[in-house]
Amino acid sequence: MKKIVIYDPAMCCSTGVCGASVDKELLRVATVIENLKQNGADISRFNLSGQPNAFVENQLINDSLKQNGPEILPITLVDGQVAKTKGYPTNEEFTQWTGLDVNTKPKKSGCCCDGGCC
Repeated sequence: MKKIVIYDPAMCCSTGVCGASVDKELLRVATVIENLKQNGADISRFNLSGQPNAFVENQLINDSLKQNGPEILPITLVDGQVAKTKGYPTNEEFTQWTGLDVNTKPKKSGCCCDGGCC
């Protein structure tokens, strides 16, 4: 499975539910990432305002910001290579990169979840 790293622009939170209005795109991305991670995907996400060192430490990201400014964010790396800039991956892109269906809900454990002993 490929490793995905998303470098977000400066924002107060990555979920899209803070502030006066809900950002549906950020909410979609946060939900998809959480579902994929719970199904084994290797996805990391860094916010420029909260984790600036991650942007400085990655030479590719650092160079992209120096050359293009923060308007290039978000940047998505897949296995260390730039896969997308200036926008978040689509559900189809997430599926292609991870091999997982973004609509698959995490499997729950316990006796009651699969028609077991309850």
